[in-house]
Amino acid sequence: MSLHKYVLHTAKINNNCPECYSKEGLEFTFEQENFENRFYTKAKKAVIETLYCHNCNQQVFPVTWTEDIERVYDYHRKLAKPKSSVMKLKPITYIILLFDAITVGLIIYYLSNR
Repeated sequence: MSLHKYVLHTAKINNNCPECYSKEGLEFTFEQENFENRFYTKAKKAVIETLYCHNCNQQVFPVTWTEDIERVYDYHRKLAKPKSSVMKLKPITYIILLFDAITVGLIIYYLSNR
Protein backbone atom coordinates (compact mmCIF):
# COMPACT_ATOMS: atom_id res chain seq x y z
CA MET A 1 0.00 0.00 0.00
CA SER A 2 1.38 3.34 -0.94
CA LEU A 3 0.29 6.91 -1.22
CA HIS A 4 1.76 8.95 -4.08
CA LYS A 5 1.38 12.62 -4.90
CA TYR A 6 0.94 13.46 -8.56
CA VAL A 7 1.58 16.98 -9.79
CA LEU A 8 -1.40 18.15 -11.83
CA HIS A 9 -0.16 21.64 -12.67
CA THR A 10 2.69 23.97 -11.74
CA ALA A 11 2.98 27.64 -12.64
CA LYS A 12 5.57 30.31 -11.92
CA ILE A 13 3.92 33.65 -11.38
CA ASN A 14 5.28 37.21 -11.53
CA ASN A 15 3.48 38.63 -8.50
CA ASN A 16 5.28 40.09 -5.51
CA CYS A 17 5.91 37.67 -2.65
CA PRO A 18 4.08 38.83 0.51
CA GLU A 19 7.04 37.68 2.63
CA CYS A 20 10.17 38.93 0.83
CA TYR A 21 8.58 41.25 -1.79
CA SER A 22 10.53 39.65 -4.61
CA LYS A 23 8.85 39.61 -8.00
CA GLU A 24 10.55 36.36 -9.04
CA GLY A 25 10.32 32.97 -7.46
CA LEU A 26 6.63 32.42 -6.66
CA GLU A 27 5.29 29.09 -7.87
CA PHE A 28 1.87 27.47 -7.58
CA THR A 29 1.74 23.68 -7.35
CA PHE A 30 -1.45 21.65 -7.60
CA GLU A 31 -1.10 18.02 -6.48
CA GLN A 32 -3.44 15.09 -5.98
CA GLU A 33 -2.81 12.06 -3.79
CA ASN A 34 -3.19 8.62 -5.31
CA PHE A 35 -3.63 5.50 -3.18
CA GLU A 36 -2.30 2.32 -4.75
CA ASN A 37 -2.10 -1.28 -3.58
CA ARG A 38 -1.85 -4.69 -5.21
CA PHE A 39 -5.51 -4.83 -6.28
CA TYR A 40 -6.58 -1.29 -7.20
CA THR A 41 -5.63 2.38 -7.52
CA LYS A 42 -7.77 5.31 -6.45
CA ALA A 43 -7.13 9.03 -6.58
CA LYS A 44 -8.40 11.17 -3.72
CA LYS A 45 -10.84 13.93 -4.60
CA ALA A 46 -8.95 16.66 -2.75
CA VAL A 47 -6.39 18.73 -4.63
CA ILE A 48 -3.47 20.06 -2.57
CA GLU A 49 -2.62 23.62 -3.56
CA THR A 50 0.58 25.32 -2.44
CA LEU A 51 2.26 28.63 -3.18
CA TYR A 52 6.00 28.51 -2.58
CA CYS A 53 8.57 31.28 -2.87
CA HIS A 54 11.92 30.00 -4.15
CA ASN A 55 13.57 33.32 -3.29
CA CYS A 56 12.92 33.23 0.47
CA ASN A 57 12.37 29.41 0.59
CA GLN A 58 8.99 29.64 2.35
CA GLN A 59 5.50 28.45 1.70
CA VAL A 60 3.12 31.39 1.38
CA PHE A 61 -0.21 30.67 3.05
CA PRO A 62 -3.54 32.00 1.71
CA VAL A 63 -3.96 34.38 4.65
CA THR A 64 -1.20 36.62 3.29
CA TRP A 65 -2.19 36.49 -0.39
CA THR A 66 -3.02 39.73 -2.16
CA GLU A 67 -5.99 40.16 -4.50
CA ASP A 68 -3.65 39.83 -7.49
CA ILE A 69 -2.32 36.49 -6.26
CA GLU A 70 -5.89 35.29 -5.66
CA ARG A 71 -6.87 36.17 -9.24
CA VAL A 72 -3.88 34.31 -10.63
CA TYR A 73 -4.68 31.40 -8.31
CA ASP A 74 -8.27 31.20 -9.59
CA TYR A 75 -7.00 31.11 -13.18
CA HIS A 76 -4.46 28.34 -12.54
CA ARG A 77 -6.89 26.33 -10.40
CA LYS A 78 -9.11 26.03 -13.47
CA LEU A 79 -6.17 24.69 -15.48
CA ALA A 80 -5.40 21.95 -12.92
CA LYS A 81 -7.73 19.15 -13.98
CA PRO A 82 -7.94 16.53 -11.21
CA LYS A 83 -7.80 12.84 -12.07
CA SER A 84 -10.93 10.79 -11.74
CA SER A 85 -11.50 9.48 -8.22
CA VAL A 86 -13.03 6.24 -9.50
CA MET A 87 -11.42 3.04 -8.25
CA LYS A 88 -9.46 1.35 -11.06
CA LEU A 89 -9.02 -2.39 -10.67
CA LYS A 90 -5.77 -4.06 -11.66
CA PRO A 91 -5.57 -7.27 -13.76
CA ILE A 92 -4.91 -9.50 -10.72
CA THR A 93 -8.29 -8.43 -9.30
CA TYR A 94 -10.07 -9.44 -12.51
CA ILE A 95 -8.33 -12.83 -12.42
CA ILE A 96 -9.41 -13.42 -8.81
CA LEU A 97 -13.01 -12.40 -9.58
CA LEU A 98 -13.12 -14.69 -12.61
CA PHE A 99 -11.71 -17.59 -10.60
CA ASP A 100 -14.29 -17.00 -7.85
CA ALA A 101 -17.15 -16.87 -10.36
CA ILE A 102 -16.04 -20.14 -11.97
CA THR A 103 -15.69 -21.80 -8.56
CA VAL A 104 -19.19 -20.71 -7.48
CA GLY A 105 -20.59 -21.88 -10.82
CA LEU A 106 -18.99 -25.30 -10.43
CA ILE A 107 -20.29 -25.66 -6.86
CA ILE A 108 -23.84 -24.79 -7.97
CA TYR A 109 -23.58 -27.21 -10.92
CA TYR A 110 -22.29 -30.00 -8.67
CA LEU A 111 -24.98 -29.48 -6.02
CA SER A 112 -27.81 -29.28 -8.57
CA ASN A 113 -26.83 -32.63 -10.17
CA ARG A 114 -26.85 -34.59 -6.91
